[in-house]
Amino acid sequence: MAQPHVVVLGAGPAGLGGAYRLRTLDRARVTVLERNASVGGNAGSFEWGGHTLDFGSHRLHPACDPDILADIRRLLGDDLLTRPRHGRIRLRGRWIHFPLLPVDLFLRLDRRFAFGAARDMLLPRRASSDGPPSFASVLRQSLGPTVCDAFYFPYARKIWGRDPSELSAVQAKKRVSANSFGKLVRKVMKMVPGFGSPMSGKFLYPRGGFGQISSVLADEAMAAGADLRLGSTVVSARAPQGPDDPWQVVTRQNGEESVLHADQVWSTIPLTVLTRIVEGAQAEPPRAAADAMRFRAMLLVYVALDVDRFTPFDAHYLPEEGVRITRLSEPKNYAARSEPAGRTVLCAELPCSTDDPWWTMEPAELGQLVAEDLRRSGIPLPHEPREVLVRRLPQAYPIYLDGYEAHFDALDRWIETLPRFLSYGRQGLFAHDNTHHALAMAYGAADCMGDDGFDHERWAEYRRAFESHVVED
Repeated sequence: MAQPHVVVLGAGPAGLGGAYRLRTLDRARVTVLERNASVGGNAGSFEWGGHTLDFGSHRLHPACDPDILADIRRLLGDDLLTRPRHGRIRLRGRWIHFPLLPVDLFLRLDRRFAFGAARDMLLPRRASSDGPPSFASVLRQSLGPTVCDAFYFPYARKIWGRDPSELSAVQAKKRVSANSFGKLVRKVMKMVPGFGSPMSGKFLYPRGGFGQISSVLADEAMAAGADLRLGSTVVSARAPQGPDDPWQVVTRQNGEESVLHADQVWSTIPLTVLTRIVEGAQAEPPRAAADAMRFRAMLLVYVALDVDRFTPFDAHYLPEEGVRITRLSEPKNYAARSEPAGRTVLCAELPCSTDDPWWTMEPAELGQLVAEDLRRSGIPLPHEPREVLVRRLPQAYPIYLDGYEAHFDALDRWIETLPRFLSYGRQGLFAHDNTHHALAMAYGAADCMGDDGFDHERWAEYRRAFESHVVED
């Protein structure tokens, strides 16, 4: 009996993880379609001026499923480095080490903030009775006003471009891992020797950049027989009209269109895009629900400097509202690279919408914006940027506006009506997640593929497990 043909849309970690797992388990023929010229999506890497750069700040967290981590270790070998986390947060004009260290908190934390947080921890707080729970009400009830007003709420306004009261309570659950004083204390105590695991305060990072994870998954999937087609844009996907009919996926590559016939389609592209490319579905696509879903865009501003290193820190977190960027990372420090000598690159993250004036700014203007923000933060650039590069990500973060669940459910129900179709991954499930979560979804999907087809009941169990995913900071 011939194996089913699975066409995977998107070659990020979710798509490539699914292709790799399907082929190594020998459960399907696989074709992966990717519109870009390289793999990895937002979790990819690229070269610029002798530097290996990521699309923002990425780490592989030790919380990764052991079986998945074992595969990554085997594929990367000595290229998978264990690195200490060495970042810091700007809080009320002071720099605090991140992850939080007890001694650093005692010596550097603003006293008014410390006393306010201690008071909030001891005083009882009632849940708000003003309307349904929101990001703001949930965090204020669990953490009190001091931590929320000085850190979480300013950061939320910058990252998602909305007031915290407009965001769903789910955003607090999915995006804030230390969403109670108990969890916050436990995170701090894990950094004390003897209290945490051997990997506390550490992360895993590929020597060749974070995109090396996607690259080795792609190489292994192809070595096992997968067909990877880069520069291939999906024009449309026509649903089967009968139980024995295939999906017809129309792609455009180098200006020419072709049709792929698939027994199953696995999509990791943005959930909202599907309503525009799927044709011939039995149910009308809920385009109004798709239009109501919102993603936050991100500008990545890379600033080249003629110094060996800017600081010894891997990342600076900037929640203060007077500063427009939210995070600054120095890629050289992630993999402890010494080359190129005498030069480094900084990556500044600027969340925005595609309607903002920032979105169309020239690189030189954005470089000046970054320089101004760093000067305000007390870490001025040593000289004018030698060069500035900008990458624009239109769909960086899902925004969970109050009531978004109804729109997501409408899209999810519609997708369930599509025969032999699966949507998963960060973009495919409109999910806040890390790369190890996306890989868990990919492995789960492949494990549901058996000799009798796809096990939807088992997939439903995986979906319930995915709902417990919380972003690792």
